[in-house]
Formats: sequence, structure tokens, C-alpha cells
Amino acid sequence: MSIKAIHVRRGQGVMWRDEIWVIFSVDHVVKGKGGSVMQIELKNAKTGQIIKQRFRPDETFEPAIFDRRKMEYLYSDGDSHVVMDPESFDQIHLPAELIGDRSVYLAPNIMLEVAFVEGQAVSVELPNTVELKVVETPPQVKGATATAQMKEALCEGGARVKVPPFIENGEVIKVDTRSGEYVSRA
Repeated sequence: MSIKAIHVRRGQGVMWRDEIWVIFSVDHVVKGKGGSVMQIELKNAKTGQIIKQRFRPDETFEPAIFDRRKMEYLYSDGDSHVVMDPESFDQIHLPAELIGDRSVYLAPNIMLEVAFVEGQAVSVELPNTVELKVVETPPQVKGATATAQMKEALCEGGARVKVPPFIENGEVIKVDTRSGEYVSRA
């Protein structure tokens, strides 16, 4: 079953030029009078080479088959993240670039979905929401309830999230990892 370029998402694996590639980013670019194009950043699963390529939205890819495993995040170690297989208790180091700027949402013991090709990790998916502890946020301003104002909170891991005024230091909140937005109290 083929996948159209307009339907590919970050973290998916596709066959292109007879090799396995992982989708790193997807942008739908609409040109003035002309048609639109999909600007896709791909990473070669074997060599690690990253390229940007433009595709027509109706171009198709064959899906690549990955070995996907649930792994538990343990801690960060310099330029890598240590995860553990909960069944075998094997620990592996994932390169920091696999998670990229989403690493601010990592908290100990969250479950990640790691995709492997020939035993090498090529993609990491975070859960849609994570629970993070608020480390620093300004106090609520008394009487400022007429409008729904949000204030910035610094969470463990370094994530900066806009939260409602009633959230205080030390509280645990749910954050959407796809948008970086506050969801609710945990």
C-alpha cells in the first residue's frame, strides 16, 4: 500500500531510491500561481545522511518496515539519551539528534516508541502528552480574572509552557508534546 507525499508524517519510514529513509520534517509549501509541493527532510536509515527534497503531493512512497519497540526513558547523558527495554532490561544510548528539540519533554520513566532498522535506532516517538513538574512560574496576580490570561511556566527538562494563572510552583501538569501547549493538571 503506497503512501502519498501529502500524507507522510514525522517519524514514518519510507522506501525511496531503493533505500530506507525516515521522515524528519514535512512542510506543505503553496506557490503563487503554480501548484503546491511537499518539502520533506529525510534521513537515510543506514548512512545517517539528511537531505531536503521536494515532492509533488501526489507522489507515492512504499512504507518501510521497522522493528518498533516501547522503551522506557531513564536519563540524559551528554549528547545521548539512555532508554531501557522493559522486557529484557537492556539499556541503549540514543543519539540526541533522534529526539532533537523535543527533549525538553523527556521525564524519567516515560515510555517512548523507538523504531529500529537492522538493530540501529532510526526514529523516536514521544507520547502525545507527558506529565511535567512546574519548576518556576510567577505568582497569580490578584483580581486578574476578567480575561483568560496565560503565564509562562518553566518545567523540569527545560520546557517553557503557557499555563493558566492558577498553576503554581511544584504542581504537575500535562503538556501536549506535539504543540507544546498546556492540557490540564495531572
